[in-house]
Amino acid sequence: MAEEQNWEETNNHTPCANNCGFFGSPTTLNLCSKCYKDHCVKEQHMSTAKIAVEKSFSQPQHQIESSSSSSSSSSSSLATALAPVSTDSVVAEVAVKSQPRNRCGSCKRRVGLTGFTCRCGTTFCGTHRYPEQHACTFDFKTMGKEAIAKANPVVKGVKLEKI
Repeated sequence: MAEEQNWEETNNHTPCANNCGFFGSPTTLNLCSKCYKDHCVKEQHMSTAKIAVEKSFSQPQHQIESSSSSSSSSSSSLATALAPVSTDSVVAEVAVKSQPRNRCGSCKRRVGLTGFTCRCGTTFCGTHRYPEQHACTFDFKTMGKEAIAKANPVVKGVKLEKI
């Protein structure tokens, strides 16, 4: 008992600075190991974000300087280049992603965990899992040709010289 009391008195544990209930040490800024790890990750994210912001501010300045030395037509072409391409493609992508993954793409039956994801990217029930059943848009022929060509490269030997 006396040894345990002496040991507790000599260690001088300090609670974590974040008041999480664990003990911290001076080497980890009086934080426990978990809080210190979170602190380090947060600092790393802050530094990478700061670098990214600095890069983004430095690049447009170089573009503005080069466009000011050229004619006004090039500055208008720069403005059109920075404009968004089209909103129709963005809307189409959102509509494709909004389709629920737990329903069959053909019959809209709920599939749950037993759904089959086709190479075309759609989930199907057991009945429509085959490409012939759901009019698959994936090109299996081209994929097969590419796989064979990749697996079997053309090898030509060096011709022998006649004596």
